[in-house]
Amino acid sequence: MKVSNMTSSNGNKIANQFIVTNNHKMGNKIEYFQSYNSMIAKKIYNDLGADVVETFLDQKYWNFSNTTSKYRNKFLNETTKQTQAKIKSGEYKLVNLND
Repeated sequence: MKVSNMTSSNGNKIANQFIVTNNHKMGNKIEYFQSYNSMIAKKIYNDLGADVVETFLDQKYWNFSNTTSKYRNKFLNETTKQTQAKIKSGEYKLVNLND
């Protein structure tokens, strides 16, 4: 498991905003976005680690603050409006990532 700070557009490390990467022995890769002490999002990649096959958002914290939203958007590579549409369509699942 690897934990790294997210970076700004200038390449500076952002405090309290993290990417947690877990590479499984079977080839699957899972990435989490953590803001402060809360898991916000989880992406599961295919066996080759190239494509995201499932995305989960924490039901309580996914849209917690402007800062969380800014870095969640960066992690997902989309806007809040796009994220909301994917939740509504069922593409993204709201779950409890913090138990």
